Amino acid sequence: MSTVDIEALQCWIGRTETRCDVISGAPVAALYASLDYEQSRAIPGETLPVCWHWLYFQDAVAAANLAVDGHPRRGDFMPPVSLPRRMWAGSRLRFVSPLSVGDEVRRVSTIADVRRKEGRSGELVFIVLHHQIYHGDILAIEEEQDLVYRERATGEVASVPRPAPAVAQWSRDLRPDTVLLFRYSALTFNSHRIHYDRYYATGEEGYASLVVQGPLTATLLLDLLHREVPGAKVAAFEFRAVHPLLEGSILQLQGRRDGREARLWALDDSGALAMEAQARLIQE
Repeated sequence: MSTVDIEALQCWIGRTETRCDVISGAPVAALYASLDYEQSRAIPGETLPVCWHWLYFQDAVAAANLAVDGHPRRGDFMPPVSLPRRMWAGSRLRFVSPLSVGDEVRRVSTIADVRRKEGRSGELVFIVLHHQIYHGDILAIEEEQDLVYRERATGEVASVPRPAPAVAQWSRDLRPDTVLLFRYSALTFNSHRIHYDRYYATGEEGYASLVVQGPLTATLLLDLLHREVPGAKVAAFEFRAVHPLLEGSILQLQGRRDGREARLWALDDSGALAMEAQARLIQE
């Protein structure tokens, strides 16, 4: 018996929200340091790396308006989905015009879709958010985000592990620790407790450890691309989370380039696929 009134939730489709911000240098410098760069390119006029716009447009919600999981309470801009567990399942992005440190920017967000599904672990609700980011009147970034809400954990349903999708040309191993997760949550003002509160992550949401943020993994994959192909310009990027990555375990970042396409993926410590991504490059 469904506990979700999907017709009521679908009344949120079409709702919009606008936020303004400035691409300030301090978060850029802090993320470079968190990714273990000795120097940063955070001075005014420097181009913002792709997907680093996730550092901005943060939802500064008062503490009293947070739910038990640390997210803002639902029912304002976001639909009041009753399922307790939330994850960012993936995104599709198009980079139209570069952003630079110092730019004044505006993001227009629209709830594009709300739908219900039955998964292996029970009931699911998917919400698609459409974002358009402008510098002045110029469209800079267009993004669709997939958010998924799930039932309370009653024991994870095992899925069949998937291998790497291709033979890697590049590979880099990292072990995300609590410091990296804390820094990224702080930089993105993400108070979701699964990323820093071990008791909550294991006791309430049923994970084996703290969960590595999906956008952090996507950022690390793009960082791998730029370490291996310096100067690469990305026209479009998409990623999809396959299963959670956990703090303290080896994360294998891998990828390969075929012409204008770069395939990127992340494997967990067992070699199972945890995230897959694709970047379309601008040919020069």
